[in-house]
Order: sequence, then C-alpha cells, then structure tokens
Amino acid sequence: MSISASQPAPQSPDSTRQPTVTDRLVQANAEYAARFTDPGMDARPVLKVAVVACMDARLDLHAALGLELGDCHTIRNAGGVVTDDIIRSLTISQRALGTRSVVLIHHTGCGLLTLTEDFRHEIEAEVGQRPAWAVEAFKDLEQDVRQSMQRVRTSPFLPHTDDVRGFIFDVTTGLLREIDPQH
Repeated sequence: MSISASQPAPQSPDSTRQPTVTDRLVQANAEYAARFTDPGMDARPVLKVAVVACMDARLDLHAALGLELGDCHTIRNAGGVVTDDIIRSLTISQRALGTRSVVLIHHTGCGLLTLTEDFRHEIEAEVGQRPAWAVEAFKDLEQDVRQSMQRVRTSPFLPHTDDVRGFIFDVTTGLLREIDPQH
C-alpha cells in the first residue's frame, strides 16, 4: 500500500477525530506486517557500507544506488552533514557491525542552503532556550561534502577511513556527481 499524500487516510478507531498521517502509517504497517516474512538477516550490512545522506524526502537512496534490504546502513540527518552523532553512528557501524566503506551524499536544492545559524537564535527567542546543536547550514554544496569527508577521514573513532567518498545527488536528474576531496 502506498501512503502518498493523494490517497485518503484510513478510518481512525476514534471516529470523533480526523485520521492523522500517523494513523495512515500505522495502517500501512499493519498491511505490511500481514505479508511480512522474516528475511533472516543479520544486522551487519551485506555490502559493508554506510551511506550518510540528507533526510530530504526526494532521496530514495535504495533505488538511486541499486541497494536491497540488508545491503547497507543508512544514516540520515538534515543536510547529510557529518556531525558528532553521525560519527557516533559510523563508529558503531564500523566497530560493532563490520562496515568498511562510507558514502556521503548531499543534494541539489537542499534546505540547509537557505538557512543560517540565525535559525538557532530565532528558536531561542521563541522558546527561551538555545538549542545545544548547530544548524550546520552551508552555502557551497561541494565544500560541505569535502568538509564531511574530512570529518570522517580524521575521526579517531573510525578505524576504516580509506574508502570515504562524497557525492552530490541532483534531484532533477537522479544522477550522482562525485566530489574531489582535494579540489
């Protein structure tokens, strides 16, 4: 069952409220579970690769990279930026679950291209508390991919940094363009 925005939502068990998107997701899961069979896979990715990418809804990473269930670890955040939490996930991925390669994917039309650190200050003014995290906004996609590659390659926690490559995904063509880390 597809849960695209154009499909009507399933009926909620509570008929006094409108069904929510979460209700639609839960219904889709029930239908999925009815057909589900345990694939008997290990948590270790078959291809020993971790893909770090933006959370943008336009990126279907498995389809774009020809991946199947169980092939990789997929780690996503706003911008696909290598933050401390990405390093945490990559460290677990490599040290506990056997990955050896890291693929970093940013994309054209990213929302972080339009934000600045002022976003944090606006949130602080609204809620009375400054977020502990940085926005990690950027103006240059290529430079941020290079910075992300450098953060992975220089992390003392990651034992496997020889196969770290960065790309920009074009959301209008679906093509990846590799970024030279030395440029």
